[in-house]
Amino acid sequence: MSRQLTISAPLAFTIALGMACQAFAGQVYTREDAIRIAMEKSSDIKTAEEDLISANSQVEGGYGNAYPSVDLSATVTRIFGMKDVKPFTQMTEAYDRYHPNGWMVNPDGTPMVGPDGNPMVDPSGNPLPTDYDGIVAAALDKSTTQALQQAYRWQSNVNLSVTQVLYAAGKVGVGIDIAKTAKRLQEVNLENTKAKVRYDVESAFNQLLFLDSALAIQQATIELTQTNLDFVEQSLKSGMATELDLIRVQLALDGYKSDLEKTKKSQVLARNALLNSMGLGFDAEATFVGEFLNPEEAITYPDTSMANVKKRRKELLMLEETETMLNKNIEIEEGGYKPTIVLGGQIGYKNLQNEFYKWDAPRWSKLTKAAFLSLNMNLFNGMQTKEKIVQAKSKLRSTQVQKDAAERGFRLQIESCANTFEDAIQQLEIQKRQVELATKNYDLTEAAFKLGRETQLNLLSANMSLRAAKLNYMQAVLNWNNALLALRQATGEY
Repeated sequence: MSRQLTISAPLAFTIALGMACQAFAGQVYTREDAIRIAMEKSSDIKTAEEDLISANSQVEGGYGNAYPSVDLSATVTRIFGMKDVKPFTQMTEAYDRYHPNGWMVNPDGTPMVGPDGNPMVDPSGNPLPTDYDGIVAAALDKSTTQALQQAYRWQSNVNLSVTQVLYAAGKVGVGIDIAKTAKRLQEVNLENTKAKVRYDVESAFNQLLFLDSALAIQQATIELTQTNLDFVEQSLKSGMATELDLIRVQLALDGYKSDLEKTKKSQVLARNALLNSMGLGFDAEATFVGEFLNPEEAITYPDTSMANVKKRRKELLMLEETETMLNKNIEIEEGGYKPTIVLGGQIGYKNLQNEFYKWDAPRWSKLTKAAFLSLNMNLFNGMQTKEKIVQAKSKLRSTQVQKDAAERGFRLQIESCANTFEDAIQQLEIQKRQVELATKNYDLTEAAFKLGRETQLNLLSANMSLRAAKLNYMQAVLNWNNALLALRQATGEY
């Protein structure tokens, strides 16, 4: 669909003046510059990029769950209120005192007897310890020493463990699929964010161009009014005009100047809004130069076919990816009914000393070594797994409802934007005709006024009508540009 409009020479000159009136003040940005800088510096885009980096990391982390986990732990403990721990040998020493000469029993296990035929006893009459008693004494000393070791002031432990998940009810693979879906979701989100930022920048740029053009129109109106004022002052001196005529022109001129100041303030706000959309700070010297899309040129009407809109609208793609992710999440929750099997091994080293600087050299024979195969399966958890599955399915259905609502909303949005665009086209035709009539009316009124055939009041009225017609036309151009942008965004072509 194409539309063409013809712009009269005076109006075209006014529009061109509005675009270029501030082209050489401070840093100059074109429309393309504004969009490029926004793509680089917009906080919304940077946030979306960080979300994508996080999603990429989650994919890598998901693959990591399929690999073995190697863990190293080291602990140094200082226990207070303990004395030095020494090897316990009291039982062995007692045995050695009463057993100086080797075996005290016969080979058949009967006690050896002395020369008098009686068993050998100590001075108190107790039988002397046997070799068995020596073995028992050594065992008791060792057991006591091991128990006392827990009282060492400095205790150090180093453990190296390796675990490998053999079966996790598909949670690892499904988790990776979810992470990949989340990554695609963030990729689409980044593109959608860029499109939104571009739309905001172009809309703000159009608003600033409109204010630039409005300033040019107002300044031209002031110049015309000043010319009229000079003419009235001369006519007053020659008696061809009254003092009332002079006052009317002066009041009109003051009103135009007041309106000009208001527009300048609006221009500052619009410029700062555009800089903010670009991700830049406020800059009083920054200026923007460019053009509206020209309604006179032929344009291609956006494709409003819903089949194609569904393929292009990134919001719908995001909802589809979310739906896929929530489907996978149901599988994750259902895995709570299945077992998890883990294979693992561990090597540990323990050092017990009275002093911190003393360390035993680790020896393989003294290291603790273990291997295990673990199976974990929840048999009952208060229906938590069941309820999690219910919640996951509910989230999926909610997303499906949102997707259906979004499709209907897109259709309504397109219809609304198409109507707005058609209205903007009609208003362009009307306002273009109004400018032509107002220009002709002013020219005729001015010529008649100089010949004394028209009143000064009618000339002021013609001047105001011309200014209003030009401003209305520029507003129509702005509305046409914004309506086209909105329609392109609604159809996903932007």
